[in-house]
Amino acid sequence: MARARKGAARTQARRKLLREARGYFGTKSRLKQQAKVALMRAGRNAWAHRRLRRRDFRSLWITRITAACRMRGIRYSQLIPALSSAGILLNRKMLSEIAIHDPATFDALAARVSGATPVSASA
Repeated sequence: MARARKGAARTQARRKLLREARGYFGTKSRLKQQAKVALMRAGRNAWAHRRLRRRDFRSLWITRITAACRMRGIRYSQLIPALSSAGILLNRKMLSEIAIHDPATFDALAARVSGATPVSASA
């Protein structure tokens, strides 16, 4: 019986690998082994950077909320615990969206937290 070789399957695997590595610089897009290493590294970095992106967004939301708080004379470190003790369950993403797109609502939240009466929104 003749020895079975991997001709078509090997070619298909190589093509698939190089197709995934298309756009990489130099030999990383042309040679199988270099492409394989580059794809492994790219996958590892993509995994790590998806987690870093979440961290970056949380930092951005906190910065936006801090800026909105300063405009209303309250500190971020006072706002967050006061909201939770008041039973207002809004995460930082939603708070930052409210601060940007609906300042009147954020005014009402800040006033409720600081104990003052909300200022009427007359624009």
